[in-house]
Amino acid sequence: QVQLVESGGGLVQAGGSLRLSCAAIGRAFITYSVGWFRQAPGKEREFVATTIRWNGGIFYADSVKGRFTISRDNSKNTVYLQMNNLQPEDTAVYSCAAGPTGSTTGRSPNAYAYWGQGTQVTVSS
Repeated sequence: QVQLVESGGGLVQAGGSLRLSCAAIGRAFITYSVGWFRQAPGKEREFVATTIRWNGGIFYADSVKGRFTISRDNSKNTVYLQMNNLQPEDTAVYSCAAGPTGSTTGRSPNAYAYWGQGTQVTVSS
């Protein structure tokens, strides 16, 4: 069992940056793949980025590639999502998720067993 706690959301102007954090309580993150997903009002949850456990790779959605960077600090049991050049279309609730998934299923929210509460990111134009 693992509890995930996100932080770092907020309001930023277009072109600005935010860094989201996802801290794990209860079990070491190293044993899990960790992904970020987002959901905008009226839209389905969409994949943003994931870091697969055991150095299985890092993957991004095409919409964020080159702007967002996912990283993990296993010593702090924390995964980060650095978001640069934010645009209004990035506005959403961002959630991190953890699970024993591999690279073939890492883009699917169904592959993750544990979810954080979500943090709001709002980008103004």
